Amino acid sequence: MAGNGLSSLGRVKLTDLMATEGLPSEAYKLSVSNLCQSLARYSAAIIQFPAGDGSLLRSGLESARLYFHQRPSYPAVDMIHPNQQREWCKTSGYYADPQLWQETYDFRPGLTQMEPVNEMEFPPAGLADIFALLGKTARDVLDAISFNLNLRSSPFTGILDNVPLRNREISSSVLSVSCHARPSFHGTQHHSLTSQDEGHLAIFPEQEHPIDKSLISIIKSDKPGLHIRDCQGDWVLVDGDLGPQEAVVYPGLALYQATAGNISPAIQRIEISNPQGNICGRCSLTFKLMPKSMTSLNCSEMRAAGHGVEAQFQLPVPVDDFMQRSHPTDHLFNRQSFPSFSFTAAQDGSLKSMTRRRKNNSKCKPLPPSKRLRLEAQRVLKERVQDIADTKGIKLRFCSLKECENHIHSLDSPCANVRTEIGWPLGVPFVHPHDLPNKAKIGFLEAYEPGWSITHDMDLSLIEPGQPSLHSAHFAAAVTPQNNSQQSVK
Repeated sequence: MAGNGLSSLGRVKLTDLMATEGLPSEAYKLSVSNLCQSLARYSAAIIQFPAGDGSLLRSGLESARLYFHQRPSYPAVDMIHPNQQREWCKTSGYYADPQLWQETYDFRPGLTQMEPVNEMEFPPAGLADIFALLGKTARDVLDAISFNLNLRSSPFTGILDNVPLRNREISSSVLSVSCHARPSFHGTQHHSLTSQDEGHLAIFPEQEHPIDKSLISIIKSDKPGLHIRDCQGDWVLVDGDLGPQEAVVYPGLALYQATAGNISPAIQRIEISNPQGNICGRCSLTFKLMPKSMTSLNCSEMRAAGHGVEAQFQLPVPVDDFMQRSHPTDHLFNRQSFPSFSFTAAQDGSLKSMTRRRKNNSKCKPLPPSKRLRLEAQRVLKERVQDIADTKGIKLRFCSLKECENHIHSLDSPCANVRTEIGWPLGVPFVHPHDLPNKAKIGFLEAYEPGWSITHDMDLSLIEPGQPSLHSAHFAAAVTPQNNSQQSVK
């Protein structure tokens, strides 16, 4: 393990990280520097709270242990929800994922009931106060990162919830009270996603290390076990020697997007020592500062501050779309000197040693054709299609694949005018290219970049068995005169 680097993980006092009017103090500048250096090297840092706040967090953990300990050994069917099946901004209350040996109680102001559901079941105590404390802390951390990037003060206010929430508003941010590996929680015998080795339990399989889609996450746990991958690709145990008034802070994928890849998200895994010896399992409080669902992640603030913004970050990304879409992490190399997912030929020489080391560590294989197609489709959408739409003042609103199967055969369908205006290829459903079947992706790519298949040494045989053809015979000829005229606009 990477416990060797733990002593270098940055520790910052919360009181030193609070910005004040006027010139920044030396303590503030030093704290910001320590925080951001730790985030750059380890994708995590340690926040030291005042004594009173530390007591609040510890009492919250104690309440969490009691709450999960009194839960039934196996949850009711309607409370079993794998994370990927739940709407990201509507999680509230208790739910469980037996496959990951995890139970969670989500506290979301505006949605979570403050009163107990029944006289026999009381939620963990003090959640409203803990939510307020960690929410303010996360915003202070976000402002400190903005200061370090030379952005204007509070640049992300537009995508954050109101403080306080207005009438009938529901919080986008959430406080998750979790319990991993409670011995009395049954059902784990019937799954194979976790593994035990030499008394350690790995919660996530090797190929599924999660990344929070938050802007900032803060976690306080009662037992060590959270590992985060550092800039060298090594796993660092980040909560191994936390003091009673300390918590771990790390950036999420939304901040990576909003800062054009300048702030790397934390790739995590959880390992628990001697799980059967822990009566209550491993309990934690995790606050996730999330962007509002009806906003977009864009890099306008980065441009205004003079930062370069690469092509993949040029277009605003709707938050709802961002949260619901999967994000491959096998190309997440952006550690300080690696600012983006993709590398140009000029960079290849300097990256050989890093690439070779990562291949040895994780036994990476060349990208499969389907993944190459997905990345190429996303690139062409951003570099070609969006330029045409922007020039014509068109806002792209994609259909779902199922509903658009009939649209492509109708001249008066809801998306017909938009498809015509931007030169969308004939026979290809008007859905986000990421979601198109492989053959349809090739038709899309050929329409906007004629000869793409020959250039990239791909052909239509890439379609998987059972995938719909979607009139693929016409895809290669889908570049109409209107397509060519639209491309000449750029």
